[in-house]
Amino acid sequence: MDEKAAAQSPGLVRTKYIYLAAAVAFLTLAGYFIVPGHVYLYSDTQIYVPELEKHWDPGLFSGDILVQHSQFRFTIYHEVAWLLRRVTGLGYFPVLAAQQLLFRAAAVLGILLIANAFQLSLRTALLAAAACSLGSLHTAAGVLVLEYEPVPRGFAVPLLLLAVGLIAHRRRLGGNLSASLAFLYHPPATVPFWAVYSSLAVFRMATGRIRHHLAAFWPLLAACMILVVLSRLQPGGAAVLPVFKTIEPEMEQLQRMALPWNWVSMWGGYWYRHYVMLWVICLVAFLRVRKYADEDLKSLLFGLPLFGLISIPLSYLLLEKLKWAFMTQIQLGRAVMFLTAFAGILPAVAGLKAVARRSYAESMLWFCIVFSLPGQLGVSHFFSGLADPLIRQRILVVAALAALYVAAAWAQIAVARWRTPALVAALVVPFVLIAYVAKVPRYAQPGGPELEELARWAGAATSKDAVFLFPDAGRELYPGVFRAKALRAVFVDWKSGAYVNFSRPFAYEWLRRWRQTMARGFDPSAAGSYAALGIDYVVLRLPHSLPGREPVFRNRTFVAYQMWP
Repeated sequence: MDEKAAAQSPGLVRTKYIYLAAAVAFLTLAGYFIVPGHVYLYSDTQIYVPELEKHWDPGLFSGDILVQHSQFRFTIYHEVAWLLRRVTGLGYFPVLAAQQLLFRAAAVLGILLIANAFQLSLRTALLAAAACSLGSLHTAAGVLVLEYEPVPRGFAVPLLLLAVGLIAHRRRLGGNLSASLAFLYHPPATVPFWAVYSSLAVFRMATGRIRHHLAAFWPLLAACMILVVLSRLQPGGAAVLPVFKTIEPEMEQLQRMALPWNWVSMWGGYWYRHYVMLWVICLVAFLRVRKYADEDLKSLLFGLPLFGLISIPLSYLLLEKLKWAFMTQIQLGRAVMFLTAFAGILPAVAGLKAVARRSYAESMLWFCIVFSLPGQLGVSHFFSGLADPLIRQRILVVAALAALYVAAAWAQIAVARWRTPALVAALVVPFVLIAYVAKVPRYAQPGGPELEELARWAGAATSKDAVFLFPDAGRELYPGVFRAKALRAVFVDWKSGAYVNFSRPFAYEWLRRWRQTMARGFDPSAAGSYAALGIDYVVLRLPHSLPGREPVFRNRTFVAYQMWP
């Protein structure tokens, strides 16, 4: 990969790769602990973790509809987490966090390999990997390149980036093994990759150059067989997907309420312009650097962003016009994630190649684009947002980081005496400036120590089959945190509604329970009906209370009451 390394002694080569591995490890850890950061039980893990716990202890959550309809039919996420817990004796958070770190490292390595394939040295390519390890703008589709949580999509996407990097170096079998492992974790996330790569294979068939491409599809075939077998071995029997069904009006209305990001017509004009702009950035950067890449890499780097853009009208057609229910699980609109990913990677490579041509102004522009993504800056901020001091501060941070990277890239290419300090500064400084000067918001687990105290009480003082309700929580997220922390059933909560696209019986039961208890807000007079619904405990936030009832738990934030028939 690095031509100079080939001429060095084996000892020096080993030392170089040790330093490279250390740099990848640093970027992984800095990305995990600083920006983009990590979080647990904030969003989708509120759904995944209870079912994992239910599989570990079948006596849990008997009154919770969330865990009665498995969402792990076509993924190895459940099996791998269970196996790691069994082998290590650790809880689910450590084993999920370990996988998250591993796959974050795969993303960093994948970006490094992609940049290196454009005839950049490993040291210079490391700059691209570092710049793209900082995260990206939030998206209308509710999906990120580097997910904050240890969720299946967050494991699959880094593996896809690694697959592209391996294929860029003609390691087709290795790339397809990585993409097939991504398929095992989250099949919908891999649809864009396999669509583009299959098109490339068809083209190779037409030109007679197909042997290597067909051989590389064996891992995908094996992955499909594994998922089919696992889906039949899981509790509840074989999974049935709504492949040939249409979505009925009531279900569509429910999903639009609970899952607006799946319906591209609800995104709004700003996001359409945003994604078109990202595609234009990808296209222009691609045209600037395409001559340095081989045919496979060019096909992937052109095809994946294009698929991301086309996924918007395609999702609108298939889901919202043709009402194809299968699209609610494929979630085709989330392919725009590839626009965000390559709107960082391609400009980073273009910026590095511009430095090699001594086009420093062009390089500065490219790196401003790269750092605008983790800096949470859209095009509109550079015009209408200048009156906001925070936006001005972020613009200055982006400009400073772009200048730093132009200087660091020049130092690597010119083999300057200070190239190692420049490289170290380029790896470290962006995390500090983005997190603490640009003040990019980072998520934290909802609830705080008072919720932890409530969960500990519930886990110790109530039975395994107890059912809780948080009638004044509305659409807030903390009831789901309580469910996973206390290992107690929650009658209904807003976040669990994000599962309505996976199970029709669950969707209607969730809606019925929501309307019975939560839709109208907190009503003290409704407490008398809770016991008849199977609710054992009601938890309110102070100063709310149930007059005439004695609480069984109280702290500075929450008060809990036991319901009697």
